[in-house]
Amino acid sequence: MKKSLLREYARLIIRSGVNIQKGQTLILNAGLDQPEFVQMVVEEAYKAKAKEVIVEWNYQGLTKVHSRYQSLKTMSEVHEWQLARQEHYCRILPARLHLTSADPDGLKGVNMAKMSKARQITYPILKPYQERRENKEQWCIAAVPGVAWAKKVFPGLPKGKAVEKLWEAILAAARVDGVNDPVEAWVRHSANLVGHCDTLNALKITKLHYTAANGTDFTVGMMDKGVWRGGCDTSLQGIDFNPNIPTEEVFISPKRGLAEGIVYSSMPLSYRGQLIDKFWMRFEGGKVVEVGAEQGLKALEEMVSMDEGAAYLGECALVPQDSPICAGGILFYNTLFDENASCHLALGRGYADTIEGFENLTLDECREMGLNDSMIHVDFMIGCESMNIDATCADGRVVRIFENGNWAV
Repeated sequence: MKKSLLREYARLIIRSGVNIQKGQTLILNAGLDQPEFVQMVVEEAYKAKAKEVIVEWNYQGLTKVHSRYQSLKTMSEVHEWQLARQEHYCRILPARLHLTSADPDGLKGVNMAKMSKARQITYPILKPYQERRENKEQWCIAAVPGVAWAKKVFPGLPKGKAVEKLWEAILAAARVDGVNDPVEAWVRHSANLVGHCDTLNALKITKLHYTAANGTDFTVGMMDKGVWRGGCDTSLQGIDFNPNIPTEEVFISPKRGLAEGIVYSSMPLSYRGQLIDKFWMRFEGGKVVEVGAEQGLKALEEMVSMDEGAAYLGECALVPQDSPICAGGILFYNTLFDENASCHLALGRGYADTIEGFENLTLDECREMGLNDSMIHVDFMIGCESMNIDATCADGRVVRIFENGNWAV
């Protein structure tokens, strides 16, 4: 891959993604797959006047070894130095960047029950620190190709060619290839997504009804002051940033407890390094009460039982079938990309900034209004060419907003 394109991508991630500010710390989490690109990103951050860049490396192989040999007690420990670090982050409010390159099957065979139990123990300890930073930090998730991931997406190619092909797909999805200025291209793209949000917010939607030829027949209700979001976000510090590169979605957090019916997946889901495929969920009273899957059923059952809120919805997102990522015809086996090729839902934690006036509300007040709370937020894809979505408005009108998988408004 041309280094000039990779540098443009690194610049986009720093300038439009996290939008690092002068004197700010950047925490960068990355795998071991593309160290040269990580170096480019770090250099771009310093060029943008970052104070320091802290790189936290991860490797799925070590995760498997740790989970196999460590006791549950050891995996569940939160040390004083870790709490001191969290306190430090609450004080300095760093920007956060995650460069994903994980193998979709990389944690196959791991003791999921043990890992889930450890997280259930540690999460309540760390949660107060995370909530103190809620909506105050800029963050961004972007991607680089790993060999195992590339071979999953392009199984018929040799390793080197598969990685090159995945680089091409990533850069195209991120709107880096074929444009003179990717940063400016993202300004225009974000404005287009905001336009869709304005259209939906003007309808004052109270509920959505999804139907599709695959059997999906599902209704979900909205919070009274719910608002649609998409494109560029703004932190409570007044800093613009783009949480996902790429993004094609507009989204809202529904009201907890208002979901009925059945939804069928339209793409596989890679959840914590394990693949869940051809699955469905049935909702009653807003909660998942039954699931099924041809592959990864155990992982799916673990996911919806992580905590009390894991079986409720935290997000409804709309993505047309004619979006560039969907039109590219590539199944990425990676939620960052696949969710931007398909309408999707998310189980777990909702987004406070999808409530009008959230800046003046506490998280507890947002949850009283119907915002779901959970240790997880897992997107799963349900969009397809036959999907229709009808919106019921506050004035009683029913407006079709999606027809045959694409925008109808």
